[in-house]
Amino acid sequence: MFEASVGAVDHDTQRLDDGAWARVRNRLKSDLGEEVFSCWFAGMNVEQIEGGTVVLSVPSRFLKSWISTHYRDKLAALWQSEGPAYRKVEVTVRSAVRARVETPARFAPAPADSAPAGRPSATVSTLPVARRDNAAARAADAQSQLFEEISSPLDARFTFANFMEGASNRLALAAARQVAEGPNGSGVKFNPLYIHSTVGQGKTHLLQAVTHALKADHPGMKALYLTAEHFMYRFVQSLQTQSAIAFKEAIRTIDLLVIDDMQFLHGKQIQQEFCHLVNSLIDGARQVIVAADRPPVELESLDERVRSRLSGGLLIEIGSPDAALRRAIVERRIALTAAQMPNFSVPEDVVDFIVRNVTTSGRDLEGAVTRLAGHAQLSGSPLSLATAEATLKDLIRVTDNRRVKIEDIQRVVSKHFNVSKQDLLSSRRTRSIVWPRQIAMYLAKSLTLRSLPEIGRRFGGRDHTTVLHAVRKVEEQIGNDEALVQEVELLKRMLEV
Repeated sequence: MFEASVGAVDHDTQRLDDGAWARVRNRLKSDLGEEVFSCWFAGMNVEQIEGGTVVLSVPSRFLKSWISTHYRDKLAALWQSEGPAYRKVEVTVRSAVRARVETPARFAPAPADSAPAGRPSATVSTLPVARRDNAAARAADAQSQLFEEISSPLDARFTFANFMEGASNRLALAAARQVAEGPNGSGVKFNPLYIHSTVGQGKTHLLQAVTHALKADHPGMKALYLTAEHFMYRFVQSLQTQSAIAFKEAIRTIDLLVIDDMQFLHGKQIQQEFCHLVNSLIDGARQVIVAADRPPVELESLDERVRSRLSGGLLIEIGSPDAALRRAIVERRIALTAAQMPNFSVPEDVVDFIVRNVTTSGRDLEGAVTRLAGHAQLSGSPLSLATAEATLKDLIRVTDNRRVKIEDIQRVVSKHFNVSKQDLLSSRRTRSIVWPRQIAMYLAKSLTLRSLPEIGRRFGGRDHTTVLHAVRKVEEQIGNDEALVQEVELLKRMLEV
C-alpha cells in the first residue's frame, strides 16, 4: 500500500512495513475520535525513517507545534507498538523537509499523475522558480478568497462617525478607537478587548466601526468580523468538507479578529478550537475583540479555559444611556427621519416623554421615533403627547420589565437565602440550594423577557424544562403559602430599588 522508493538509500534508512502507517492512523482515529483526527492528522504523511526515527510531515507550522506539544508521546507509543524499528517520532513542516540527494524515501501514496517508473519525479525543490512563484500566488489567492468567504457582512452605517457618545459608552469607545489606530497607534495593549452590555447598547456598532476603520486606514492589514453563530457554522462546514486546516490557517493569518455575540458560542469542540485560535493570535501579538451580553465569568455555557482567557484582557461594560445621551439619540433620529419626511416634526413635550420613559437602550429610542413617524404618516395628523402615550404604551411597559437583570436576581436571591451565586449555578441538589434556585428562576421568568432556554443557560446551562418545572413549583407553593407570597414580594421590592 505504501511503497518506499529506495534507490541509493543510506544503510540506516529502513523500509516502512506496508500496514504500519495505516494501523497507526486507524488507532489514532479510534482513540481520539473522527473529529479530532480530521482536524489534526488528516494531512499528516510519513516522510522517511532513519536510524529508528519516524519523520512525519504536516502542512503548517501551527499543526507541527500543536501536534508536537499535545500528541508526540501518543504518536511515539503507537509507532513503538508496531515494532523495534520505530523508536522515535519527529514532526516537521512538509515544505521544510530537506530534499535528499538520492531519491527520497517517501511513504505517502503516489499521486495519480506521478511519473512512470524509472523516471525521476519532480519535487518542490526541483521545480522551476516561476512555477513555485505561481503556486505560492495561487495559494495566497485561495487563502484571500477563503478569508472573504468566512467574514460576516458589515453594515455600512456602523462607523465611528455615526456612533453616539455618552457617559455610559465613553470608555468602550476610547478603547475601540485606540485599537482601530492599528500599527500607527500605540499597538496592541488591550488583548483581548472584551465589551459587554445588554441588547441595544451599541456593542455591534462599535465592533463593526473598528473593523471598518482598520480596513479603510490600513488596507494591508486583515480585519475579520464574525458573529459567534457564523463562526460555528463555518467551522462545522469546514469539518464536513474536510477543509478544517485551511479554515484555521486562514483565520490565523489575520491581524484583527472581532467576535460578536459570544454568548451564542456552543459546542465543546468548537469552543476548544476557538480557545486555541485566540491563544495563537494573542501570543502572536494579534488583536482580538469580543462582545457579549454579560461578562465572561457569567457565560456559564462556555468552557472554563475560554472564560479564563477572555477574562485576562480589558473588560468594559456599556451601561444604559443617561438622559443626555437618550436625548441626543432621539434628536438625531428625528433629524434623519425629517430628511426623508419633510413634514415630520416632534413637539418638545413628546421628546421629553420619550427621553423620560424609554430608558433601556438606543435601539428602543430609535424604535420609538420610527413608530411615531409611521403613525404621523398614516394618520396625517400632527403628533401630540396623548398620541405618543397611546402609540408607545407597549414599548414603555416592555422597557419597565427589562430594567431587572438576571444577574440582579441572582445577587439578591443569593444574599437573601445566604447562598453563593456559584451554588445557584451549580448542580448541587440539596434543599437549601434547590429552593433558592427555583425562586430565582421564577423571578427571572416573571420580571424579565428572557426565554426559558435563555434563563436555563444563565443558571448553569440547564434545560428549559428545568426552568419550567421551577416556575410551576413556585407558583403552586405561592397559591398555598401566604408567607411565601410576602417573601416573593419582598424580593421584588428589593430588585426595584
